[in-house]
Amino acid sequence: MFGVVSVFREISDCGHKVLIMAKNAAFQKKALPVLILGVFMMYFYSGLQADHLNVLTPYYQKLGWLTTTITNPVTWAGFVVIPATLLVGTLLIKFGVTRVVVPALVIVGASTLGLSFAGENLILYSISLFCMRLFILPLQMGTFMLCTNWFMKTRGRALGIVVMGSPLNTATFIALLTIGVNTIGLPATYKIVGIVILVLALLVGLLVKSAPEAVGMYPDGAAEAPEKDEEEAKLSFKEVFSSLDAWMLVFSLGLYQFVICCIMPFFVVRMNMTGSTPPLFLAFLSAAAIGGIFSSNFFGFLDDKFGTVKASLALGVAYLCAICGLLFMTKDNIPLLVVTAIGIAGMSGGTGTLHPSITTYVYGRKLYQAANRWIMTVQSIIMAFAIYFMSAIMDKTGSLALAYEIMIILIVIAFVCLFVIGRKPDYDRSRAEQSAAA
Repeated sequence: MFGVVSVFREISDCGHKVLIMAKNAAFQKKALPVLILGVFMMYFYSGLQADHLNVLTPYYQKLGWLTTTITNPVTWAGFVVIPATLLVGTLLIKFGVTRVVVPALVIVGASTLGLSFAGENLILYSISLFCMRLFILPLQMGTFMLCTNWFMKTRGRALGIVVMGSPLNTATFIALLTIGVNTIGLPATYKIVGIVILVLALLVGLLVKSAPEAVGMYPDGAAEAPEKDEEEAKLSFKEVFSSLDAWMLVFSLGLYQFVICCIMPFFVVRMNMTGSTPPLFLAFLSAAAIGGIFSSNFFGFLDDKFGTVKASLALGVAYLCAICGLLFMTKDNIPLLVVTAIGIAGMSGGTGTLHPSITTYVYGRKLYQAANRWIMTVQSIIMAFAIYFMSAIMDKTGSLALAYEIMIILIVIAFVCLFVIGRKPDYDRSRAEQSAAA
């Protein structure tokens, strides 16, 4: 309980620091719901993608269902998410964040309620789980776009605050679902979650605006626009990827995302290969999840203080800690478990914070989603091969050592890409500085 209270105190303190820097009471009032509800949107985004299968799978296995039957709707939806990423980005640009996120939240809430009523009805179960996995996507993309729209000078810390929802989910959600299923049953537990999500949809619809300009304000509560008024451009695939910077984004934070998708599902597998004791390594994994809550704000601070590129390079060091810790791991090796946990904490908190920030660094907030929809689509294709990459190497070699060695090379490539991106200044922040100087 003390840990949870400490986490919420950290979120509150960080949010206060970000808003107080605006020095605009009206802006603070309008921006506060973006941060608070953003945390909850990221919380449910993280938990309802696939993590809750840790609860659904054993429940339905006891009813005699095959594991593939239980997980297939998520697998199918995972492939649909690739083209859906482009569609969601387009809709966010055309209609604004709230007009896309609120209906998505309603569908996710209805899907959660559908699971609560499904029982052994495979059709209702499959449709509900498929829709949940598919329509959870706008929560992440919309939350990131809200932060880049509302905050510029404090963009990193704003993203760091909302991303706290993801590691907070890792530390609490499955435990809460498990307690609920064991006490009041799965149907009642999912009904509660579904109702909470529908309430969240109502609050977002009432309290959140897609951009400060919608209420006559500017990012960070500035007295005037930080740049000349311009329409959010529609960038085609060719226009985006004819630029070297777009490819550098794909192979920098995109490779980071690929690596984290490789590491996390095979963490327990790697620990078992070394003969490590489950209670010990799971304790370190839990500590890493909690550490990720705080690291998201830490990397946000680095972003605002030293720049997005330098913060992203620091994030790469965290990746190397996790990879090297797992590569050289031996049975119950406490020092290496500490190094690995520090790396995982950095990865889980920093990646979500810096991914949208580095795209905004290159394109600016006005063009962020226009470029991001294409970049994320390509990155999602790369990420889709993460599980196969790990499985194929393990089947072929009987070990994961080669996979971790390849990951080190990928992180070095990401470093090179980040250095290339860093040859140019931050798009929004540099223009704001020029305007202030003038």
